[in-house]
Amino acid sequence: MTMLIQRARPGGEALQALVDGLAEELGRSVVLDDPLVRMICTSRHFGDEDGVRVRTLLQGIADDEAIRYVLSQGVVQWTRPGVLPARDDLGLRPRYCVPIRERGYLLGILMVVVTDAALTGEQIAAIDRAARALAAEMYAQRLASDLDEEESRQLVSRLVGHDSEQRCAAHRRLVEDGLLPEGPHTVVTAVAVSRQRDAPGRVEVALCAALDPFRRTRAALGLLAVEGDRAVLVQVFEREPTEDDLDFQCRTVARSLKTFLEPGTAVVIGVGGRRGALAEAWISHDQARVALRAARRLPRLEGIADWERLGEYTVLLQLPEDALNSSLLPKPLRKLLDGGANAKLEETLRCFLENAGSVPRTAETLEVHRTSLYYRLRQIQEITGLDLDNGAHRLVLHTGLRLLELIGSRTDPAAATDR
Repeated sequence: MTMLIQRARPGGEALQALVDGLAEELGRSVVLDDPLVRMICTSRHFGDEDGVRVRTLLQGIADDEAIRYVLSQGVVQWTRPGVLPARDDLGLRPRYCVPIRERGYLLGILMVVVTDAALTGEQIAAIDRAARALAAEMYAQRLASDLDEEESRQLVSRLVGHDSEQRCAAHRRLVEDGLLPEGPHTVVTAVAVSRQRDAPGRVEVALCAALDPFRRTRAALGLLAVEGDRAVLVQVFEREPTEDDLDFQCRTVARSLKTFLEPGTAVVIGVGGRRGALAEAWISHDQARVALRAARRLPRLEGIADWERLGEYTVLLQLPEDALNSSLLPKPLRKLLDGGANAKLEETLRCFLENAGSVPRTAETLEVHRTSLYYRLRQIQEITGLDLDNGAHRLVLHTGLRLLELIGSRTDPAAATDR
């Protein structure tokens, strides 16, 4: 049976040659992965292929479960070779794994499929020689890549920054060098990850890996800047992207990050407004940062917020971070909340305001008789001292409830400061 073999990535011919040479010498299947267990290049089969290897070759990337398993074994923290145990339920045979490191950097993972025949001393020595050669080649490639990434990061940072001269210079450079087109639809997405137990540098690598596919799609060209636990993606679309398009993109990024990072790592994503010219990317970026705050503070958004969908929250979230506290709540609402009001009154008030003061719709939503609803509304008016037939009074209470949601729902205090 002829299998599809994915060869090295562009510029990886030297790596492919080393992997192929080692495989032929060992008579075993060999694969070189990056630090996130994504295949860089692989050898041909030697009759030792397993389910994970076959699926990876056909799909171009390992299953999420297989990636999570390898990462859960701490392979990326290993300082010396070791054996990755088999997982029959995943269709994974044991692998002899060698972390490829150079000058403190984890550059990749060399894996050799282990069958019933144990590796001999000579074979282990051959693997060690190949690993040293791979480390030298990959480190040289990393140095060149780092220069490109740093230049990209600086251009994006200047394009979305607040210095108008630097914005103009970055914009001109990007367009003249063909890195990004002038328009017609520009969108900026901001991503933030809370560091938990992930090894240093792993978050940056994961952000690059998750966002890289969106630098060039059938619908858009983009440029990426990653710094620490944050990333900014500037995209220029041929046609205006729909809310569903951007939501799908964000969920794909979030899913990738949760595959690559430790369980429980918090990921929040904010999408800025749709702008026209590339020169207006900074406006979309500012809006994306506001959306990022919404994604962090409102659990119902599930970590993803789009400026275009935030409505009145876009105004409230312009307030400084340290100003978003209980002192902002209007006194009448505090009286309702602090005066021993039960949850039914708060729920009733929220529903009544959400339904624009319509008694029939509120009663239907709450599934209560109108007489009961009128009784609750009278209680609310008595406690707050406000008239619910007065539009200004209703606005005070509605704004207060919105603030209450922002103040009381922070999900990641350690990452609350936007920068």
